[in-house]
Amino acid sequence: MKDRLFAVIDVETTGGGIKGNRLTEVCIVLLKNGEILDKYTTLINPEKYIPAQITALTGIDNDMVENAPKFHEVAKEIDDFMRDAIFVAHNVNFDYNLVRNEFKELGFEFNRKKLCTVRLSRKLIPGLLSYSLGRLCDSINIPLTNRHRAEGDTDATVILFQRLLTLDPEGLIFNSFLHAHSKQATLPPHLSAEEIHELPEEPGIYLFKDKQHKVIYAGKAINIKKRVISHFYDKMSKEYQLGQETYHVTHEATGNELMALLLEAEYIRKHYPKFNSAQKRPGITYQIISYINQRGIIQLGIGKTKRIQDSVGTFYNRALATEKLELLCETFKLCPRYCTLQSSTEKCSHYKLKNCEGVCDGTELVSDYNLKVTEAINSLGEEKPSFVIKEKGRHFEEEAFILIKEGRYQGYGYLNSEDQITSIEDYEPFLKLQESTFHTHKILNSYLRKHGEKNVIYFENEVFA
Repeated sequence: MKDRLFAVIDVETTGGGIKGNRLTEVCIVLLKNGEILDKYTTLINPEKYIPAQITALTGIDNDMVENAPKFHEVAKEIDDFMRDAIFVAHNVNFDYNLVRNEFKELGFEFNRKKLCTVRLSRKLIPGLLSYSLGRLCDSINIPLTNRHRAEGDTDATVILFQRLLTLDPEGLIFNSFLHAHSKQATLPPHLSAEEIHELPEEPGIYLFKDKQHKVIYAGKAINIKKRVISHFYDKMSKEYQLGQETYHVTHEATGNELMALLLEAEYIRKHYPKFNSAQKRPGITYQIISYINQRGIIQLGIGKTKRIQDSVGTFYNRALATEKLELLCETFKLCPRYCTLQSSTEKCSHYKLKNCEGVCDGTELVSDYNLKVTEAINSLGEEKPSFVIKEKGRHFEEEAFILIKEGRYQGYGYLNSEDQITSIEDYEPFLKLQESTFHTHKILNSYLRKHGEKNVIYFENEVFA
């Protein structure tokens, strides 16, 4: 590490995510050969309000920064001061991304090699309970005064960095962290590189967990390792925050993408992870329902619900439900009025459906009409098939299957080549039962639309009786 120039940095901010978070204070200390060369520190007017909770933490309030320079007024000084230096900070991605975003707002690219004293400390001083700056300084007797101010935190980080340099005299660890393609350079501060190294490059799901091993994100991937690492290259505020709170990554290989999608939906439903947004809310389904009205007529209608329930028919948007109801009305010569396809209380006069046989004006007997409605309802029941989707297993001697019974997802399982399957009941000992939800139905419908029936084996529904 001789002759390398390091800029040890700490910043204070207005708080919030990466986007919209502005600097209020910067301190930079230049080091070479382990010796301090120079220091630069300044308050910065963030040009936005500093929330009270941030002032309580840092002591920096709106009055203090009112006459401080704006970032564009000191940007050149900061750039010149740390030119050709390696950017060093405790939890470096936080400080680095904030400084880079400030330059980006001015239309300039800010690119530096960087080192994280959290990750270096975890490698060179293993076994500590915590690697936060305050706890770390307590553990190895580094004085830390003026906490949560840029200069106080920078001074402590400088001492820490100097000690880390002495623990790696040949610079092997430092150089490995500086390598452009090093996982260490991109991983969040609390995540072990070994956990990432052990991830497989195959389809499945992965779980990000916090310090208490609580699931905070569930995702699916065709290549688990590649997808997990991609999160840490993403500079979006949400992805950055996810990285900061991730301490562990676990995975489950599935052998195929369909099962990964279904498992992802199950983990999101089960754990309601903090950083998942899609699939957390139950989707709206539209169902064709039946009931007997005051005239004793079996009436059909469309109901909206957030649950997959037993009904005459379930659809994922109102247009599909209406289209199916119109088809039933036309095919079985039902009355548009009693299929809730028109609101008029008079004799039906639907613009498209003209073959009503007169139950609305008394021409057709209610008993005859109800027989037709019953026949229409039964026809929809026949459209709920039972089948198995076969997919790739986790290794070449294994086959995955997904079981759907009478149109409803039951779960999944795996079979080995020697397992003998002659009927649908033979799948049940290998079946891992799962919840049928709006999202699993949507995933399966999408799969069938895309792939057709080449991997599908149908069964007669009577086998379940």
